[in-house]
Amino acid sequence: MSPPSAPSNPSGTWRTPQADANSPELPRQFGKYTLVRKLAKGGMAELYLAIQRSMAGFEKVVVIKRILPEMHHDGSFVDMLLSEARVAATLSHPNIVQTFDVGEVDGTYFIAMEHVHGDDIRGIVRQMKKVGRSEFPLAHAVEIALGISAGLAYAHAKHDIDGTPLNIVHRDISPQNVVVTFEGDVKIVDFGIAKSDAPNQDATEAGKLKGKIPYMSPEQARGDQVDSRSDIFSAGIILFELTTGKRLFKGSSEYDTMRLICESDYPRPSDLREGYPPALEAIVLRALEKNRDQRYQNAREMQAALQNFARDERIDASNVALSEFMRGLFADDLAREVADKDMVAQLRKSSHDWGSNPPPARPATDPPRSTTISTPAAARTVTEVQAAPIQERKRQRLLVAGALASLVVLLGAGLGAWKVLHKPKPAQVLVPPVAALALDSDPPGATIWLNGEMRSEVTPATIANLPGGGKIDLRITKDGFEPAKQTVSLDAAETRVRVTLEAGHMVVEVKTKPAGAEVEIDGHLVEGGHATGLASGEHELVVRAPGYEEHREQLKGGPFETLHRDVELKKSSGAVASGSAKPPGVPGTAPSAVPSQPPRPTGAGKLNVGASGGWCNVSVDGVSRGPTPVAGLDLPSGSHRITCTTEDGKVQNASISIKADETVRFRFAL
Repeated sequence: MSPPSAPSNPSGTWRTPQADANSPELPRQFGKYTLVRKLAKGGMAELYLAIQRSMAGFEKVVVIKRILPEMHHDGSFVDMLLSEARVAATLSHPNIVQTFDVGEVDGTYFIAMEHVHGDDIRGIVRQMKKVGRSEFPLAHAVEIALGISAGLAYAHAKHDIDGTPLNIVHRDISPQNVVVTFEGDVKIVDFGIAKSDAPNQDATEAGKLKGKIPYMSPEQARGDQVDSRSDIFSAGIILFELTTGKRLFKGSSEYDTMRLICESDYPRPSDLREGYPPALEAIVLRALEKNRDQRYQNAREMQAALQNFARDERIDASNVALSEFMRGLFADDLAREVADKDMVAQLRKSSHDWGSNPPPARPATDPPRSTTISTPAAARTVTEVQAAPIQERKRQRLLVAGALASLVVLLGAGLGAWKVLHKPKPAQVLVPPVAALALDSDPPGATIWLNGEMRSEVTPATIANLPGGGKIDLRITKDGFEPAKQTVSLDAAETRVRVTLEAGHMVVEVKTKPAGAEVEIDGHLVEGGHATGLASGEHELVVRAPGYEEHREQLKGGPFETLHRDVELKKSSGAVASGSAKPPGVPGTAPSAVPSQPPRPTGAGKLNVGASGGWCNVSVDGVSRGPTPVAGLDLPSGSHRITCTTEDGKVQNASISIKADETVRFRFAL
């Protein structure tokens, strides 16, 4: 079971706990559970690895999700959490992390969940990058999608004990909530925000979104009523991203991302990855239909389609192969875990002598050890735990028993004074600071880059919801002006920055053969082949003339630099014989009549832009359109200029022509 998703955890993200002088020492008893070690802590709850003991030597390792004391005053939150946990507890399926128990111990609410040993998809992809693996194996992506589909099919079809459909919808199928164990099992986690028609399940407030926006269905992003087909759309996004290696919906803001989901045309997987299997593409595109009536109507249909694809294409989609992949990917973690298993076995053995009183915590001089024994779904946590030797525990219990009589007297006398001198402090919830950046430039209309990523806004603009208390790399660019760079500290609630751009200094001189050929730099015609006022950096030079092959090359220069280019065009294979005609502009050529202008195209079409070998920020006709893939751009018929700018500032340009009611797909090779 994972920590709460972003909408349920506004106070901060989950983190590995640090030593806290005010925290009770571990191990300790918590109702019928023994809390062994803390796994993670978030803004609303904390996770513990625990052991459940019962009669006849029954033992089970579980994860306890303990609600923080400061959240107890929020009655609606507690009611919602317990109500939704009761629904999750009814689910028992190999592809769903199980909820065992929901209850209260000494006024503290908790949920007991299955202990999952593995990592989520996001963690797997990060680990792949660490070890230099860039492509997710297709067979494993299909196996993960099969597991998601099977788990959703079970949850969506779940009935209560009276046979009434619960109509459960997860609403947050995302990489953080899909875990792959080291045994190759795929498990959906965090049904904590699931919606159902069970009693005591209140409807989500109008306009309140639950889930991670880049993985929402169009109806969920709009705030409409959702059903099980919304989860199918989210599963389609995960399958798209695993098999293409590209994010599907990544806008410059949450609003931009929702607009991409609801309004844009989505790219085909084959637009982004050559040789993409057509049968798998058909599955992905059907899962991603905007109209839910055209999607798979239940997850079982999607599961069957994936099984047929794997069988027909002879793809080894199995949990055995997936287990080998996971164990190879996390080999270092698994090697370190051997000692941890011995430690937990010793801890469990010694726990039989505890009774209702757990042993004292280890001495402060014992060195902590890091381990990755447990993954509570959303993040592999690095924690510490070490068992005291058994004989040392017995000796300590004797010392404690001998001191109890004296402690009772002292506690009775000191309790009254302690209450007077120590008033409880109100719980504090740390909220990460948020900052805004107000930008202006002279001249205005410049493109804004933050930490290497191009924004959709242009100057002047105010960019809100930036992480405060840190620094951010700012870059301002505009055609014909030198780029301006600076590092900005976001220490205040709003930081104002004004940048004065200097006119471009680079000069390009182009001589052509034949003389008078058309010269174009970055899509702009250059009279006489002499261009001034260019910004330093990379530019695309195009030289063309009738009857000759077009010449293209990339130019790169610095401030105050003059570049000279002599370009000799090659005659095209269909060129007219020499002497019968001369290109326009050549001396001695006089056209007999001015050709009539072709009719101006009418109507509109669509443009999809992708990139192979990386990603880039796209501008069309000088207007920023965000990072690749860009899909469903509505453009008027005619010629358009596309610019692809990589994170390190490299620029590629292309010219495309769009006809009415036509979709043009263009891909840059990076």
